[in-house]
Amino acid sequence: DVVGILYLLSMAAALDFKYHHTEELEAYLKGVHAAYPSLTHLHSIGRSVEGRDLWVLVLGRFPTHHKIGIPEFKYVANMHGDETVGREILLHLIDFLVTSYRRDPVITRLLNNTRIHIMPTMNPDGFEATEEPDCYYTRGRYNKNGEDLNRNFPDAFENNHASIQPETQAVMNWIKNETFVLSANLHGGALVASYTFDNGNSVTGSLKGYSRSPDDDVFIHLAKTYSSNHASMYKGTGCDNRQTFPEGITNGYSWYQLEGGMQDYNYVWGQCFEITLELSCCKYPPADQLEDFWRDNKVALIEYIKQVHLGVKGQVTDKNGNPIPNAIVEAKGRRHVCPYRTNEQGEYFLLLLPGTYVINATVPGYRSMLETVEIPNNTGNFSALRHDFSFSEVSIRSRAASCPKTPLYQELEQPSAAVKPTLHLLVLMTVMVLTFK
Repeated sequence: DVVGILYLLSMAAALDFKYHHTEELEAYLKGVHAAYPSLTHLHSIGRSVEGRDLWVLVLGRFPTHHKIGIPEFKYVANMHGDETVGREILLHLIDFLVTSYRRDPVITRLLNNTRIHIMPTMNPDGFEATEEPDCYYTRGRYNKNGEDLNRNFPDAFENNHASIQPETQAVMNWIKNETFVLSANLHGGALVASYTFDNGNSVTGSLKGYSRSPDDDVFIHLAKTYSSNHASMYKGTGCDNRQTFPEGITNGYSWYQLEGGMQDYNYVWGQCFEITLELSCCKYPPADQLEDFWRDNKVALIEYIKQVHLGVKGQVTDKNGNPIPNAIVEAKGRRHVCPYRTNEQGEYFLLLLPGTYVINATVPGYRSMLETVEIPNNTGNFSALRHDFSFSEVSIRSRAASCPKTPLYQELEQPSAAVKPTLHLLVLMTVMVLTFK
């Protein structure tokens, strides 16, 4: 009805600096979608334990579906229900993006060349359960079942025996159904950009107090991109005298060990580079501080999205030009324990810093193609370097290949596992050799 549409449009027009509870948040997102139907797509990826929708607003020139060559980016906030700043600044980010489109040339190019997914709350039940806002810990951190969602994902290093929650399962399905390239999850209680790995073992260097991923240089760059564009995070002063973070960044494991975390899951099983952004010393600050938090984070939020255009992307096709899904495409020296594979359209996206790399494309059962590429910094052009691979002798669709959910790095550590002659283990042995080189 007309009255309802006018109400939604008025909701979209006026976004105050205050906390938006479930009904208001929903009304705001619906209002934005009604006001900008061709630029946005609103959908729920699932429901919380108490049945609240897990809303995602997608923004871009092609908001409803993936387009070849356009990378997918996401922000997720409020997975700890009592950490609330991210929830509100993502609403203001939405507001800024839709109102700047076609007015600001940078935002226009960003939205024309990127598909941006924004989930303001992953734990709406926890947010609603936090009746007394507090700077420190409250029970609202957890979901309705009392589970910490950031300890609830499959872990690459150990069996955490998590009973997967509805909110976690919804995010896992979402990751599986999109080709996410870059992501960040927004937290509170500290001021730092933390990067993978959160867990570790001797293979990743945990004995030295740092758990290094094969793409450590890229992760450091991503974390620094956010902290250096933030009003004060880069100073590294932390929230009290005991804790300092040089340049405002930290390796997750170096800070404290964490199993079942979302960022490691994204990187290992989702082929998506994710960092964790701690945005406020106070978990649930007074609403009158929200405008300052938005101002402090605004530039960093935009600059970070641009990094989805780092590196190289392309398509792997057969002799007839048909896409080959599930082909492995990785940079030499950066084998992932779960090999990074092409999507249904035969596309790959590899985040790499500028430099010279050998890219290895492999269709199982055929000879690998190794090609050297010189990667410039293309983030300002809003497009990674394009490099396609064509397998002239292949005319088949590669079979679906899934990566087991068992702790992959555990197998690297245990010599006894070497007696199991599986293809999976051969991949792992290669990783081990490359890790120790």
